[in-house]
Amino acid sequence: MVYRTGEAYAWIESYEEAMRHPKGSASVGENRTLAPSAWVERWLGLLEPAGEVLDVACGLGRHSRLAAGLGHRVVAVDRNEEALAQLSPVAGVTPLKADIEGERWPLPGRRFDAVIVTNYLHRPLFSRLLDSVTDTGMLVYETFARGNERFGRPSNPEFLLEPGELLQRVQPRLRVLGYEDVYVDSPKAALIQRVCAVGRQFTWPIART
Repeated sequence: MVYRTGEAYAWIESYEEAMRHPKGSASVGENRTLAPSAWVERWLGLLEPAGEVLDVACGLGRHSRLAAGLGHRVVAVDRNEEALAQLSPVAGVTPLKADIEGERWPLPGRRFDAVIVTNYLHRPLFSRLLDSVTDTGMLVYETFARGNERFGRPSNPEFLLEPGELLQRVQPRLRVLGYEDVYVDSPKAALIQRVCAVGRQFTWPIART
């Protein structure tokens, strides 16, 4: 079966729906807040106050809300107008509608203190993402890996990282602070890779005094 670009978004939305409404939870019609990734929460705490954050393929904006709540200025990019409309009232968040796979990169020349990507993979974008991280900034990336097809979607190799791929793609451009290639069972069973990698001039908060 040939997968078209839009299908990448389809399984992202399916996964987010599963996270919002796990088995036995409230009905789909109830508007519930999607919890941020613990991996993203962990690393965003290292950012200097009032940083600039890019949330790529942001969906309903769980990480945009998290970053804004920490006092950062966020650009939330997605192609889904309905999802972005929910972010419009959120202080500190600038929604930006763009099809980042089918159009030109919407933020040429812009660099950010943090770039966040979760549950999304479009390999041609890696160079853009790395270019978007400042010399003192970070890339926080978490998405599905090969073997996840045993548990459901995504199952197409186009949307699954190969073993060690995420680590290889960020090196040697960025310095890796943390990397995992793991099985998780919550909010649903999945195989994932996740990384936090930083610019060469990044310093730990304890060293910034």
